[in-house]
Amino acid sequence: MWPPKTVENFKKLAKDGFYDGTCFHRVIKGFMIQGGDPNTKDAKKESQWGMGDPGYKVKAEFNDRHHDRGVLSMARSQDPDSAGSQFFICHGSPRFLDKQYTAFGKVIKGDDVLEKIATTATHPPDRPNTRMGVESVKIVAADTIK
Repeated sequence: MWPPKTVENFKKLAKDGFYDGTCFHRVIKGFMIQGGDPNTKDAKKESQWGMGDPGYKVKAEFNDRHHDRGVLSMARSQDPDSAGSQFFICHGSPRFLDKQYTAFGKVIKGDDVLEKIATTATHPPDRPNTRMGVESVKIVAADTIK
């Protein structure tokens, strides 16, 4: 079972359009791609990318899910209970994150997109040279995906 409060938070933010127009602001090939920061909607706020949230925090729900390629997990600061809206998608299998970050989903279609984003050219601090935008996040039943 996926962590209920984390999943509900992500679903609510997606339904509310919170992620629409954001971008993946941190890309590390072989590790992960990170997004979900509302500050990324504005290119002029690039110095603040990675610091945005929905105005609240979500308590960590560590679990036994492994951080393998395609797994979604909540990004956070040093404080385990500091996640809000930022998430990452594993490009590699960083299992050293297991039971330290809240894994809450898995990519079931679009691995080719993950690969394209994760292998794009970057500049410090792990920013893609070309904007890797998120048009929209939609929650759909897994059995509706072809």
